[in-house]
Amino acid sequence: MSKDKYTLEYPFNSSPKVLFNRLSTASGLSEWFADDVYVNDKTFTFVWDGMEQKAEMLIRKTPEIVKFKWLNEEEDQVSEMDPYFEFRIRKDDLTGETALLITDFADDDDKDDAIELWDTQINALKHKLGL
Repeated sequence: MSKDKYTLEYPFNSSPKVLFNRLSTASGLSEWFADDVYVNDKTFTFVWDGMEQKAEMLIRKTPEIVKFKWLNEEEDQVSEMDPYFEFRIRKDDLTGETALLITDFADDDDKDDAIELWDTQINALKHKLGL
């Protein structure tokens, strides 16, 4: 079953550089995204409630975009057709406002729950940033 792509946008009253650090490093991601995060080269291991999930960082362009692809547990490799998740920081030159765009994939039945989870995680990120 293929998953549907969706994009969420969250306003941030933070500098792109500070926000990017929380999206692209193991220490930053462990503050809000997962219970713990380990990194080995481009492979990030995310830990939630003692369970591990690995993802490969495909793109890291400071301070604009971070893109991850979940690794297949059996093969520990990435397929170009597999869904990914992406953090993109956009700063409006006129207003100076910063926005975080998240692209992810979910089954139709799970999309509302996935969005609610992102909302919760972004609230945690904002709290860690003092926003």
